[in-house]
Parts: sequence; C-alpha cells; structure tokens
Amino acid sequence: MLGTSVYLNGKLIGFHNNPKDLVQTIRDRRRNGKLPYEVTVAYYEDRNEVYINADEGRALRPLIIVEKGKPKLTKEHIKLLKEGKLSFDDLVKNGIIEYLDAEEEENAYIAITEDELTEEHTHLEIHPALILGVCSIISPYPEHNSAPRVPMTSAMIKQSLGLYALNYRLRTDTQSHIMYYPHVPIVKTKFHKIVGAEGKPAGQNFIVAIMPYRGYNINDAIVLNKASVERGLGRTVYFRTYETQERRYPGGQKDKFERPKPEISGYRGDEAYRFLDENGIIEPEFKVNGGDVVVGKTSPPRFLEEIGEFGGMIEEKRRENSLAIKQGESGYVDLVLITESESGNRLVKVRTRKEMVPEIGDKFAARHGQKGVVGLLVPQEDMPFSQSGIIPDMCMNPHAIPSRMTVGYLLEALGAKVGSLAGRHIDGTPFDNEKERDLREELKRYGFKPNGTEILYDGVTGERIKAEIYVGVIYYQKLKHLVSMKMHARARGPVQILTRQPTEGRAREGGLRFGEMERDCLIGHGTSMLLMERLLEESDKVTEMVCPRCGIIAINDQIRKKAYCPVCGSTEVYPIDMSYAFKLLLNELISMGILPKLNLTDKV
Repeated sequence: MLGTSVYLNGKLIGFHNNPKDLVQTIRDRRRNGKLPYEVTVAYYEDRNEVYINADEGRALRPLIIVEKGKPKLTKEHIKLLKEGKLSFDDLVKNGIIEYLDAEEEENAYIAITEDELTEEHTHLEIHPALILGVCSIISPYPEHNSAPRVPMTSAMIKQSLGLYALNYRLRTDTQSHIMYYPHVPIVKTKFHKIVGAEGKPAGQNFIVAIMPYRGYNINDAIVLNKASVERGLGRTVYFRTYETQERRYPGGQKDKFERPKPEISGYRGDEAYRFLDENGIIEPEFKVNGGDVVVGKTSPPRFLEEIGEFGGMIEEKRRENSLAIKQGESGYVDLVLITESESGNRLVKVRTRKEMVPEIGDKFAARHGQKGVVGLLVPQEDMPFSQSGIIPDMCMNPHAIPSRMTVGYLLEALGAKVGSLAGRHIDGTPFDNEKERDLREELKRYGFKPNGTEILYDGVTGERIKAEIYVGVIYYQKLKHLVSMKMHARARGPVQILTRQPTEGRAREGGLRFGEMERDCLIGHGTSMLLMERLLEESDKVTEMVCPRCGIIAINDQIRKKAYCPVCGSTEVYPIDMSYAFKLLLNELISMGILPKLNLTDKV
C-alpha cells in the first residue's frame, strides 16, 4: 500500500501514511511562522490526496482561527490594534489570523458571526461582509436583494461614469468620461472609505418617485425631470484621444507632418484640412466632426517607381496619411500634445472633449441591479409634485420591484430620505446596517409617513393622484452605454473583399445584421419579396453565367466579350442571379475536389 498521494503545486512529490498528521503539522508550522503564510494545504479524504500550494496567482483571504469553539482574536488584541501597538501583520505572524485559498476552504468550517460558533468550527469571518467582493461590498443592503441582483450590481458599478482619476486633465487615455457633479451616496457602507470609493464617486443622489408616468417608463424605462437634467443631473464630459507619429522607413525615408498639397496621392479636399496650421497640426478649441483632419501627414511612396499608362517608369507621389476624427464622432479639441515616442519619432496626441447630456436612450442604474434607459425627459411643470413642492428627478416603474425582489432598493430610498432630512450618512453595510425599524421611527419624527409614501399631485392636471406614492432618495449611476455612441444606420457602404457582403460593426460603417431569427419572421409572414430584398438585392447579389449542360459557372471573358463553359466549351450560357457568398461556396467545394452542379429550368 503506497498511502496518500501528496502534491506540491500540482506535481506528485510522494506518498504519506498519515495524511491528517501531515496536514496538521503544515498548518501548525504556518501559524508559528516557520512556513510562509502563503502556503496552503488541503486534504481530500474521498480521493485520498493532499494538495500543498505555494505558487503565485491564488486568491487568499484572511480568517480568524477558532480553537475549541473560541476565536483566537480577543478583546485585548482589538484594543491594541486600535491603539496602534499591534498591526494586522502581527496577528498573522502570531497565528491569530490566517490566509486560506479556495482549496483549503474545502477543509474549513467557517462561522459568519461569533454567536453561531460551535466546537466543530475551524474559522470565523473577520466581518460577515468580507464574503463579498470590492463592488458588492459598497452596495447598500445587498443581503435584502435577490442573489442574482448582487453580481449584476457589481458588473454595473464597473461601468459607471464618475471621477476615475484626479489628474484626468493631464492624462491622454484613449477614452474617458468625467461626471460634472458627482455625489457621495447618502446611504453608504463602512467599506466605502477602505476601498477608496469615497474619493472617486460615480453617481448622484436622485429623488425618485416609484410610480408609472403615462406609459413612458414601461418595463425598465425611466422618466427624468428635464429641469433637473438642465441643472446638471447626470451630465458627463467624454474625452477621446487620437495619436499619430512620424515613422521612419528602411532606405532613410520618413513620414512628415504637414498640410497635404493637392498633388499628393489621396488628397482629401480643402474642406478636410481647414483647421490645420502651417505645421499640419490643429489648435485647441476648434469644433471638429467626423472626417475632419486633426494632424496632416504625408508618407513616402510604397514603391519608388511605378509603371505609367504608356509603360514607362515614373516616380510615385507621396501618399496622404493624415489623422482624422472617426466617423460619427464630434467634439472640441481640448488638448494638443507634441512630444517624442520611445523610438525617437515625433509624436502628436490630440484630445477631443464632448459634453454628454442625458437623452432618451441613455442607461442609468441603481446599486441593486435595477438598470433602465431614459424613456422620456419631462418638463418640470408636467412632473408630479408633493404637498411641500418637492418634484422628483425620476419616475421609476413600480413593477420593477416585486418581480426582482430588490428590497434593498426600498430600504435605500427610506434610509437616504432620513439621511437627507437629518444631514447625515446612513450605514447600509452588508449584514451590519441601520435597521428599517429605526429609520421608520426617525422619518416619523421629521413629519413624514413612516412607510416612506407621500401624497403627490399630477403636474399636468393638478389633480391629486389617488394613490400613496413611495418617494425616496436613491443613488443612481450613469453607465457608459450612451445612445449617441451606439446609434448607427447605413444605406450603402463598404463591403468585404472576400464575400462582398457589408462590413461588420459601427466603426467600419457596417451593415445591420439580418440574422436567422429575423429571416424566420419573414418566412412566417410570407413576405418572400422582402426576404429576397434583404438577403440578396441589398446584400451581395451577383449575376453569373451558368452552363445548362454541365451545371457549372462559365468563364465570362470581358476582353473578348465572350462567355463560355470551361468544361464543354459551349457558348450557350445563361445569366443567373445568386448570392456572391453562394458562388464562393461553389468555388471552395471545387477546390476540395467536389464538383457541384446547378440544374437550370425555365421560369414557370
């Protein structure tokens, strides 16, 4: 009998007859400081294997060690920590706290709170919220939300536009967004300061009425107060950096920054170069649109000589290679930076600036996975208003709450309402927060209904709305999915060389994909001519000559004005309309030794 297999960093290093003793010895030595704290060990009884890991790339998390149902971290330790006489590292070195990876957690029995500790427990969480990641730990009341909403919240916090860096004026990031008036949330967690979210806020506190508004906030749409937007609500600035450099080529030739002359190959016309100075570089504060050149550049010819129209060798002209604003983008030139690249070439960076005001189609999200796009901007006089004259910034659909079970949203609305009246922040830390009961009592003291509802009046008719409307304050984030950066349409445009079908994507002026499911809809409707138009006429229609005897595509000799079959030589060929992608398929099959034949019949 060989005993238990022992693996070090995934490699079998030997066998051991007493695995439990081995594992315990390694753990004791780690806790005594004789082994580095990064070493973890796990014993799988069912597989009879011991895994020792000491390699990099493993996520480790700290836990308090528990022995005989009692945590090793005592009140004396906490007191010394607060006084600064003890550090977190000292707790690790003295075997009070240890780091576990995902594999060793399989052998651990971890208690969330001290109250639930038993003799069987091996570890205790430092704080219950530490089971969460950086994003979910700064969302308030997440334990009151449905589980899938918490990772959705984390995903959207990453997409929020705020103050991503304090030195944004000096940076030349390819794309960046800065919010004009970011707020610190009224309801925040104890971890806001720890993770640095307080210094880089990414949202604003909206007054929200949970009510429908004439169908414009159906499903997940939201209705915004137009006056709030005009006062700066949700307003951001978008920076985009373009860069180019004077490259050197073999043979001593190089690019040159200049205003291209009309004789240059590929000259774009005077209109495109209207903002350039004599050096070929734009100056700040010009308003530019898609296609406008910001840095004029000419490159040496690809070949020194080319064959002219009469067969003689002529010298090739320099090529146009300017840097222009992308199609569909616009803005003001914010910064022009002239410097040198690492290779010693002259480098120019041009940063443009564009103000992004919330519009219909822009995406907003609360910190509870409650995302939605703007369905309507309503003039302030048409928005509902309360007895005290408060007009909400947003109307959010009540149907979004019960089905998603985001009770945390309602608690944040209640808490932030109390916080705005009391002038303080409300603690919404996961598993350790201000309770609903206390918030209701405090709200009552300020003269509001303890359940957070208010009487509102219709701004259009002036009549009292015959329902109590839940009104509160919610921290909303503007997400980077802006409708102005997604809007795209095309009639005709560039096509791919291989398939002759429209190019893909907004950046390449691509076509809008008509997929399989859309095709099924047209088949279901029986609209065959529309189907033909979309998939053939407006895509990659081509007319090919086909031999009726051999069933293969004939050679169409344009020079001799003659079409003939390459197999039988017949000149009796017929023009057939087909998709170029289909013709390409036939060619590819022939190249594999398969000869497909087309059977031609007369139209009935």
